[in-house]
Amino acid sequence: MFGRSRSWVGGGHGKAPRSIHSLDHLKMSSGQTQFPDAMLRSWLRYMYHVLTKNTTVTDHNRNLLVETIRSITEILIWGDQNDSSVFDFFLEKNMFVFFLNILRQKSGRYVCVQLLQTLNILFENISHETSLYYLLSNNYVNSIIVHKFDFSDEEIMAYYISFLKTLSLKLNNHTVHFFYNEHTNDFALYTEAIKFFNHPESMVRIAVRTITLNVYKVDNQPMLHYIRDKTAVPYFSNLVWFIGSHVIELDNCVQTDEEHRNRGKLSDLVAEHLDHLHYLNDILIINCEFLNDVLTDHLLNRLFLPLYVYSLVNQDKGGEHPKISLQVSLYLLSQVFLIIHYAPLVNSLAEVILNGDLSVFSSKVEQDVQKNSAKSSIRCFIKPTETLERSLEINKQKGKKRVQKRPNYKNVGEEDEEERGSEDNQDDLDKTKGTEASSKSIRTSSENEEIEMVIMERCKLSELPISTVTEQNTTDEEKSAAASGNEITNWNRPFLDMVYNALDCAEDDYYALFVLCLLYAMSHNKGIDPVKLERIQLPAQHAEERNSYNHVLAEGLIRIMNYAAQPDGKIRLATLELGCLLLKQLVFSRNSSIIKDVHLACLEGAREESVHLLRRFYKGEEIFLDMFEDEYRSMTIKPMNVEYLMMDASILLPPTGTPLTGIDFVKRLPCGDVERTRRAIRVFFMLRSLSLHLQDEPETQLPLTREGDLIKADDVLDLNNSDLIACTVITKDGGQVQRFLAVDIYQMSLVEPDVARLGWGVVKFAGLLQDMQVTGVEDDSRALNIIIHKPASSPHSKPFPILQATFIFSDHIRCIIAKQRLAKGRIQARRMKMQRIAAFN
Repeated sequence: MFGRSRSWVGGGHGKAPRSIHSLDHLKMSSGQTQFPDAMLRSWLRYMYHVLTKNTTVTDHNRNLLVETIRSITEILIWGDQNDSSVFDFFLEKNMFVFFLNILRQKSGRYVCVQLLQTLNILFENISHETSLYYLLSNNYVNSIIVHKFDFSDEEIMAYYISFLKTLSLKLNNHTVHFFYNEHTNDFALYTEAIKFFNHPESMVRIAVRTITLNVYKVDNQPMLHYIRDKTAVPYFSNLVWFIGSHVIELDNCVQTDEEHRNRGKLSDLVAEHLDHLHYLNDILIINCEFLNDVLTDHLLNRLFLPLYVYSLVNQDKGGEHPKISLQVSLYLLSQVFLIIHYAPLVNSLAEVILNGDLSVFSSKVEQDVQKNSAKSSIRCFIKPTETLERSLEINKQKGKKRVQKRPNYKNVGEEDEEERGSEDNQDDLDKTKGTEASSKSIRTSSENEEIEMVIMERCKLSELPISTVTEQNTTDEEKSAAASGNEITNWNRPFLDMVYNALDCAEDDYYALFVLCLLYAMSHNKGIDPVKLERIQLPAQHAEERNSYNHVLAEGLIRIMNYAAQPDGKIRLATLELGCLLLKQLVFSRNSSIIKDVHLACLEGAREESVHLLRRFYKGEEIFLDMFEDEYRSMTIKPMNVEYLMMDASILLPPTGTPLTGIDFVKRLPCGDVERTRRAIRVFFMLRSLSLHLQDEPETQLPLTREGDLIKADDVLDLNNSDLIACTVITKDGGQVQRFLAVDIYQMSLVEPDVARLGWGVVKFAGLLQDMQVTGVEDDSRALNIIIHKPASSPHSKPFPILQATFIFSDHIRCIIAKQRLAKGRIQARRMKMQRIAAFN
């Protein structure tokens, strides 16, 4: 839609070269780049004459008019950069009105497209504020914005939304007054743009988000209050419904795609949800307090709580309100906490998940609203009663009536105005009770209540009894019992219970992976108050020193590790790695472990099981050593990134064991002996690293090949009493050098004598024996072909040769000796490393 190529000023569509009316022709005819004022005025006067003689668009003159508008645009852009007097003439003759008149004649899509394209280019290339003020004066731009275009035409839609986006980029405290009329409560640039928030074309939706963000960033209080009072509730309520509808569509896709046949659509839906969350976060970080209050209220009470959180414990799809599956709910909540860090929002959401119960969906506040309102409960995922366009029109009409009484926007703190408005609304309710208008009037009168509901609920939640976790005179066992919710109290926490129950991986880790991601996201969210996490003894990323931890959560994580170390374990590597990360965070306080001996013993048992599992594959594969080192290198170079993990839609589908799906190895079950070997190796690495970390012991055995122990180029070696074989090395590019071949325990090296010391040599090349291939040359018994590959960064990467050369020795005897020495050295090096692996316990 936006991908069609255009020339700089819209000369597409395969048209002929520019006519004599163009600025290019004027430049060529004058031979100047700086035009005299008289010439520019004469040229503009001619353009003006063309417009005045062609006020009505016909089939005969439409090309002429389009070309004239293009030429005027080019002159204006040139004048903005070189001569401001151009705009004086443009304004003096009021030439912009011709653009508007041409547009209003409904002269066909060609003229509309060309005009929108030209205007877009004009405003995009204007750099001086004075020139911009000239163009925005007289309100003609707003008239173009509200013009009724044929938006069913993709090209018109594309250029129109691009035009609005270009204008929004010009917004600041000065230019906003050209778009927002404080006395008439009208802001066409914003209200016309948000009508396309749910357009089928994704690029249009992205442009709308950019426009709204550009508007919210302008620190103009009257304009922002207008947005809050007249557009925020209808826009955010419709936006929340649109996001929720996508979520339900995503859930349906997950439910109907158990065979992984529709992953493309699922990935698109997940990407769309991520875009929505990033957009919401962008609004919140602008930190416009009253807009954030409205948005937070709608997100919590119309989307996150009734759809995401409620679905955690209520999977009855036959109820009155929509619900989503447990895995989708956990997945989306993890994304929310990973992306959004706005404290009032994430604290309220975390409070409900960690400490709330089902009463939050039937609170007294909500019941009162139900009694006094014709609409459904506030904390419910429901479709707005009016479309956004209809709501904006209603508010616009109300704004006009209010302007007649008092010509200004609605200010916070104007008590007389508030009382007068509430009395008027109450009178309207009494007159129109039982009708559709009643519903609308009630919604208006309770608008401020909705905005403030988050604060009210936040206060209610903060008044909940704090568990014994925060009491200082309790034992560690009592604290852990309270954190787990098992203490005999009247405080029911179904959402937290669901989290603990989902950690049971006896059959598979489908739900456990999402729960771990959710806990990780909450503990790393910068907006969440650490006190809320401490109530369940889940430490934040930089928590203060403590002496206890959540035993129930720790035991759940250790059970995952035990299952992973079993030969038939159904735990994916991503789940295990995330469990290890969380356990480290859970039992570490100020760089020291506070883990109980019983839990450490259970963890050691899982580690020993992983050693036994590894030994099952020890001699099952000829390339075991290469796999062992490759997996360690891969894990070290590329540790888990939870943010990237939660962007992958494939984990929403049931765990599969076939690589034919294209799912990354760590996110699925192994298939075949090679992948089972790889999995056993990785499980061993993760549990060994965790065990050493918790016991504060350094790793002394891994990696098997340490860079610090290897010979490197330019090292100077004592070669006295060393077996050296002279040879000529012919490289692949034809170069020839004389070297001495030396074989060490793990390496072969090519050296040349050190001129400073007798018996010493300078290393010119060194490579691992285990990565070397040696073959003879058929027609030369004195030569060997030697290839040494660079260790691969991942099991799937193609080996890269760091040395590929022909070695020529003085005779065939020395050639045979060199070949035997290299072959024996390679076997011995691999055997020594395999013995080191076998010694692990």
